Amino acid sequence: MGDPDVGVDVTAVFDARLTEILAHRRGRSQAFSAPYAQLWDALERMALGGKKVRPRLLLNAHTALGGTDERAAVDAACAIELLHVALVIHDDVIDRDLVRRGEMNITGRFASEALLRGAPRRAAHAWGESSSLLAGDLMLTLAHSVLARLDVDERRRQAALEIFDETVFESAAGEHHDVWLSMHLESATSDDVLAMVDQKTAAYSFQAPLTLAAVLAGAPPVLVAELAVIARRIGVIYQLRDDVLGVFGDERETGKSTSSDLREGKETLLVSYARSDAAWATVAPYFGDDEMSASEGESLRRVIEESGALLFVESLISDRCDEVHRLIRESQLPAPMAEQLVDLVSTCRTRTS
Repeated sequence: MGDPDVGVDVTAVFDARLTEILAHRRGRSQAFSAPYAQLWDALERMALGGKKVRPRLLLNAHTALGGTDERAAVDAACAIELLHVALVIHDDVIDRDLVRRGEMNITGRFASEALLRGAPRRAAHAWGESSSLLAGDLMLTLAHSVLARLDVDERRRQAALEIFDETVFESAAGEHHDVWLSMHLESATSDDVLAMVDQKTAAYSFQAPLTLAAVLAGAPPVLVAELAVIARRIGVIYQLRDDVLGVFGDERETGKSTSSDLREGKETLLVSYARSDAAWATVAPYFGDDEMSASEGESLRRVIEESGALLFVESLISDRCDEVHRLIRESQLPAPMAEQLVDLVSTCRTRTS
């Protein structure tokens, strides 16, 4: 998924700490095989890149909620970023992607190197995917390890670990549901798609960073619960906008082809709604076709729009934003946190990349 702009840049303290954590593991890898060390080199490059959206959410929220334990917040932010890397790596394997952020991902890099060294294509790809699966596992375990070692009282550490455990559990459920929907073995309702989005995106990208920040800041349970509900709602808004941009966005701004989701057969709310239109049958063969042409993609987009799907999703985004604003107004959140959330809703609603 794309990333919203959520405020200040990641602190130098966070960058230094994440670098320290990764360098330690990379150093340990030197005692093993050369390919294993190369795997950690690739993981370090990947984890230190990106926009660090989730760590920023966590660190900004921790400050807004009056948190004072910067070290604990920074370590939690590192864990959230490592979890993100793990899920992205596994997601690429599931989607059979070879590219991430405009360059070869771990599967692509390791498979390409094996091909250059004379490995058969099938074996090279298996090597690349195996490397990715192990890399994702390593990041997931490292994220858990960082949280388990938080230098905080036992109550907060256990609460943080419970959030992490539930986040991974839900994210896996969402990913599994997404794969099932993409097989198109049965009709997906709007509720099916929204449930998948809530589990796959909202849980780890919004709820986890914000509730971890609240727990570490010592916020009372009622406030943590309010923040969790609001975060989930914002996550769904974010993903609905992402799906619209994936089909109707400006490729120069999004950096992503408006045909890729259609070629992959991604079951979004747009598609779920458009399926009920009689014209869908005329373009259904193009959906999920790796060889879909530009003109066929344009036909799909036209049917989706003319079915009313785009208007429906835009209307739903607007309604969800109104709902979140109401929840923020009625909450007991301190003003700085409420203001951050209002800004975040606006960004998720109007973003173009």
